[in-house]
Amino acid sequence: MKEITIVCDGSSLGNGKGETRAAAVAILEYRGKRKICGEYLGNCTNQQAEVIAACLGLEALKEPCQVKLISDSQYVIKTMKGEFRRKTNHEFWERLDAAKKPHKVLWEWTRGHAGHAVQEICDEAARTIASEGTVDQKKMEDLLK
Repeated sequence: MKEITIVCDGSSLGNGKGETRAAAVAILEYRGKRKICGEYLGNCTNQQAEVIAACLGLEALKEPCQVKLISDSQYVIKTMKGEFRRKTNHEFWERLDAAKKPHKVLWEWTRGHAGHAVQEICDEAARTIASEGTVDQKKMEDLLK
């Protein structure tokens, strides 16, 4: 079984203050090579964007894998570890449950904006996509260099 690391982040600009522009990004790493994927979400909350970021990473895997999924979202990590109850966003959790099903996932939290290099790239990519309203794949790949 392949061992993959996924670092993910969601961003919601204007969260709760008028027009919201959200995005989600995941960076997958396998044997030193990285792949980045992102999605513009439009009007989503930050919590929803964080859940979708985890979905993107897991959905990008083409076969069952051993995954270490790293997020700065305690909401995602603690919910998936069973420490938080799912009170809202049920359709987002259903998507994440389906995405994780074929894999063995270790859920790991990292503090955001605290120097985790790959998490900082995810954050920048998610903010860029949210502010521009579109995914520029070349721009995202340039962040990995």
